Amino acid sequence: MFTTIPSSILSPTLSFKPTKPYPEIQFRRNPNGFSLKPPTFSLGKRFAVNNDKVGNTNGDVFMALDEAEKEARANSTMPERFRYLTKEAPTPPVRWPWFVVLAFLIYAWRAVLFELSNWKNAAFAIARFVGYVLKYAFAVVYRFIGSPITFSIRCMEDLFYTVRACYSWIIANAPVPDLTIIILLASIVLSIAEATVPNCINKQPYILTVSGLIGYAAVRGYISEPFFWTLLLAVYAFSKFVKKRDDVSAAMPVAAVLAGVGEPWVRVLVIISYTALAIYQYSKIPLEGKEVETREMRLPIPLLLAALAIGLHVAAKWAGYRHLTWMIV
Repeated sequence: MFTTIPSSILSPTLSFKPTKPYPEIQFRRNPNGFSLKPPTFSLGKRFAVNNDKVGNTNGDVFMALDEAEKEARANSTMPERFRYLTKEAPTPPVRWPWFVVLAFLIYAWRAVLFELSNWKNAAFAIARFVGYVLKYAFAVVYRFIGSPITFSIRCMEDLFYTVRACYSWIIANAPVPDLTIIILLASIVLSIAEATVPNCINKQPYILTVSGLIGYAAVRGYISEPFFWTLLLAVYAFSKFVKKRDDVSAAMPVAAVLAGVGEPWVRVLVIISYTALAIYQYSKIPLEGKEVETREMRLPIPLLLAALAIGLHVAAKWAGYRHLTWMIV
C-alpha cells in the first residue's frame, strides 16, 4: 500500500508567511554606536505593584507574546499525526537522594537507640537506689515494731490453721447424734429458765458463750475435770455476786453445760434439780410481777455453732454421695 504525498508539500518554492508579524527589533542609540541587542524584559517588573503604569504595560506585552506563540503553533505545517512527537518526554524520577536520607536516618536511629539504652540504665539505677532506701527504712521501722508484727502474724496463722483443722474435723468426724442430744438438752434448760425469768437469755449472751467454750474444751480434753468444775463454779459466782442475778439466771449457763456434756446420770440430775429450782422461784414471785414483756430471744452462740456443724457434715456427706453417684452413672 502506497501513500501519495501532495505536491504542494514537495514544492521548492514553499514559503512560510506568518499571518501576524512578530514584534520588530528596536535599535537603541548608544554613546559609542548602535546596539543590535533585542529588548529584554524583567520578570520582577511583571509583579510590581508600586507603579501602575509600568505594570499594565508589561502585562500587555506578555499577553501579546503568549497569543503570538499560540497562533504560531496553531498554524504549524507539521502533520497532525506527528505532533505527539513534539511533546516533551517526562524526566525519570531521581531516587538516589533517598538512599542518602536513608543512611542518615539509620545513623540517627542508632544514636536514638544508644540514648534510650543509656536512659534505661539510668532508670534502673535510680529504681535500685530507691529500693535500697526503702529496704533501709523498713529495717529501721522493723527494728522497733518488728516483734509485735511478727507476733500478730503468728497469731493470725495459728488462728487460720485452727479454723481449718476444726472445719476438716467437722466435715470428716462430726458426731451428729451427740450434737443433736446436746442441742436438745441445752434447749430444755434454756426453755425452763426463759419461762421462769423472761429475757434472761438475752441479758447474758457472753456468759453463755464462755460456758459453751468451757464445755467444748472439757469434751476435747484440753482441760482437766477438776479445772472444768472450778471454771463452772467461777461462772456461777460471777453471775450471782457480781452481776446480782437471781438463782435461776445465775445457774442457767452452768446447768446448760452440764446437761449438754455431762454423764447421763449428771444430765438427769441437773435437769431435775434445775426444774425444781425454777418451780420454787416461780412460786415465790407475786402475781403482779409475773407479767413481764418478753422480747425476741437470740439464739446462744454455742447452740448455733453446734447446729452449723451438723449442717456442714450432712451437706458434705450428701455432696459426696451425689458425686459418687454421678461418677458411677
